[in-house]
Amino acid sequence: MLSAESRPYIDASVPVLREHGLAITQVFYKALFAAHPELHNVFNAGNQANGSQQQSLASAVFAYAANIDNQAALAPVISRIVHKHVSLGVKAEHYPIVGHHLLESIKQVLGDAATPELIAAWAEAYGLLAQALIDEEKRLYKAAGTEPGDLFDMRVVAVDLQSDQIKSFSLVPVEGQLPSFKPGQYISVAVHLADGLRQLRQYSLSDTPDHQHLRISVKREIAGKETPAGMVSNWLHDNVEVGSIIPVSKPFGDFTPDTEGDEPIVLLSAGVGITPMISALNRIAKVSPGRRVIFAHAARNASHHPHRADIAKAVALMPNLHSVTFYEDDKVDQDSLTCMAGRMQLKKLPSWEVDKAKVYMCGPLPFMQTQWADLVAQGVPAHHLHREVFGPDMLDHLI
Repeated sequence: MLSAESRPYIDASVPVLREHGLAITQVFYKALFAAHPELHNVFNAGNQANGSQQQSLASAVFAYAANIDNQAALAPVISRIVHKHVSLGVKAEHYPIVGHHLLESIKQVLGDAATPELIAAWAEAYGLLAQALIDEEKRLYKAAGTEPGDLFDMRVVAVDLQSDQIKSFSLVPVEGQLPSFKPGQYISVAVHLADGLRQLRQYSLSDTPDHQHLRISVKREIAGKETPAGMVSNWLHDNVEVGSIIPVSKPFGDFTPDTEGDEPIVLLSAGVGITPMISALNRIAKVSPGRRVIFAHAARNASHHPHRADIAKAVALMPNLHSVTFYEDDKVDQDSLTCMAGRMQLKKLPSWEVDKAKVYMCGPLPFMQTQWADLVAQGVPAHHLHREVFGPDMLDHLI
């Protein structure tokens, strides 16, 4: 627990971090990589280039300061961070390095405002957070039977084009047994790029655990006006074929839809956010094909709609599955119960008992914010709503 002496300084930091947080993290990463270039192999170089890594850390520091007495709000975020860290192989010895450079960056940006008392308070607060993360990560490593940084070679046994921009890769272990996982979880995939840089990316598993393989579905990230092309996604699309060997982590992630129960369930997705939902849908089709499921997906158009074969198979097996697709760009001749024009609208979905069904969603942040607001407006209890997000988007409800 934060000491009474430090608490006023952390409370006073909230408006300061809101104003200067991004500048602090920009200085932080520059200093960190200058002193420890080996950490380029841990951090996402693409997110560094587009600024989202800096924004993510700034958001995390601010959210921690603003909610330091609200453990109920912080606990789900810490859980999400812990799973991400373990999938990346973060080690306990990384935390003192990060803490040193973070405090030095606060001093540099705030100047005289960074009094010894303020820095001491942040040293205490960071130490508490770091220890909480270290303890949880140690527990998770032990539960997974792995050590920090361990990767396992997997052989690609199938490559399938799921849409214009998405390929799926089916993987089996080169040695040993297939790791178990829950639908909704992800693995980290390691690639060595042409410049020698190793990069890790997380991809949700997109098939049921019952199969004798792991499957990931990867969207080719094309360069935008302000964002670079995806280093790893493009490398995978251009270089991986049947027979390729890919190092991956054990599966992690705490976004795990309830696939084993019998209550109605609602699965909402947009874009490549469909991948964990397909894993959940395929599992439910296997263990409880009579369960009532509402599966709704939003895509730009039919050519950008992945895993249509999985959905068709589930529809054939599940008499109580209601699958609805929304195509934003395609002009559907006549709205049907299964394919509609425009963006996803909850009013066009079949109704369900809001006090019983849990709702899971995955997709771009604006999509999930819109659906969340509409769901709450329709009377769905907030504790029935679950979403999968990464990066600074994970903290939008706290900041």
